[in-house]
Amino acid sequence: MMTPTQQIYWQTTVQMPDDSNLVPIPEKVDVAIIGGGYTGLSAALTLAKMGAKVAVLEANTIGWGASSRNGGMVLTGLKLGMGSVMKKYGRELAKRLFQCSLEAIDTVEQIIKEENINCGFRRYGHLLTANKPKHFDALIEEADFIEKEFNHRVRIISRTEQHKEIGSNTYYGALLDECSGGLNPAQYVTGLAAAAEKAGATLHTRTGVNKIGRRENRFVLETEQGSIDAESVLVATSGYTGSVTKKLQKKVIPIGSFIIATEKLLNKLVKELIPNNRMVFDSMHYLNYFRLWDHRMIFGGRAAFFPETSNTIQRSAEILQREMIQVFPQLKDVRVEYVWGGTLDFAFDMMTHVGEMDGIYYSLGYAGHGVAMATYLGKTVAEAMVKGSIKEHPFASFAFPSAPLGLYNGFPWFLPFAGAWHKILDWVE
Repeated sequence: MMTPTQQIYWQTTVQMPDDSNLVPIPEKVDVAIIGGGYTGLSAALTLAKMGAKVAVLEANTIGWGASSRNGGMVLTGLKLGMGSVMKKYGRELAKRLFQCSLEAIDTVEQIIKEENINCGFRRYGHLLTANKPKHFDALIEEADFIEKEFNHRVRIISRTEQHKEIGSNTYYGALLDECSGGLNPAQYVTGLAAAAEKAGATLHTRTGVNKIGRRENRFVLETEQGSIDAESVLVATSGYTGSVTKKLQKKVIPIGSFIIATEKLLNKLVKELIPNNRMVFDSMHYLNYFRLWDHRMIFGGRAAFFPETSNTIQRSAEILQREMIQVFPQLKDVRVEYVWGGTLDFAFDMMTHVGEMDGIYYSLGYAGHGVAMATYLGKTVAEAMVKGSIKEHPFASFAFPSAPLGLYNGFPWFLPFAGAWHKILDWVE
């Protein structure tokens, strides 16, 4: 078995923004945004179009983090099941949050159309597969619940008809939501960056923020390229949130997610595996997610919970290839060409959160739903900042919890135990 290249496949399909032309940071701006991914760029695009002077401060290169490393799935719903959301927050807020998830996909689609971003976006639909018979029963209940409470149509695919959707005998049926989409994430984030610049925002790479201070009613950010004075600050750092915003770092857990990409597959095999090109993910706690792109199988999962290092990436390649062959025995002799890892941000309640802390705005906790939600929240948080109405935002209307008993300082020492616990839950169920 050949060892795959440790390289982000998506980044080979587009000229990513680099740091060959470092733009000097301005002395003074209306808004300084920390993080050059979907959230930061979407916010920068929105603010610049509203006439604000905006600087995006990125510690690495634009789109370097999760925004070019994910599976490119643009999904409805939230990480937490909508039944759980309703029990926890009530019917009215649950409906608003679900509606936000639908509007998030519309927002991605609209930006792509308006800014002419060539990233292959289409409403392919997503398939949530049942790994066990009881999971399928739960999907039937979920479909009824979503239609009744949210007036949103999804379709149940029985095990006997699932071959029309997926060339695997592993599953016990699935739930199909035609509203979801897919795209090439690196092409999308590159297009989003170009659109933000065109609107007038300045993007600054290799400009990690080392300290945030106050001077009168303004913020002073000390960066690797000098200091910048800003009226407002937005933290858009997701799984890479660091100690410069320590209070926020202690509220999000960085979790590794890993992906492999195969060599190009024959047409016949592509049509057999996922004939309608759906975005697919399974019903396990320790889940897998996969899709096709340019005749390649893109197969990801939480193969290791710790964020990406050369060792976790290499180990994940072996685990994911085994998982992929288990789902699709047809890929037993197919070569895996690429493997990479990225870091997601999970809040302790598995929910996405926006708000203001010590006068600094934030949008964090996407838990794997970041392509659509980060774009949408970048836009809507930016609008709320201008209006001064962040507290009215649906995702700001519930508490952003810290770790139980305060046993977390930003280093996720407990991830091996969390990974083991998820495996136990899958085994017990």
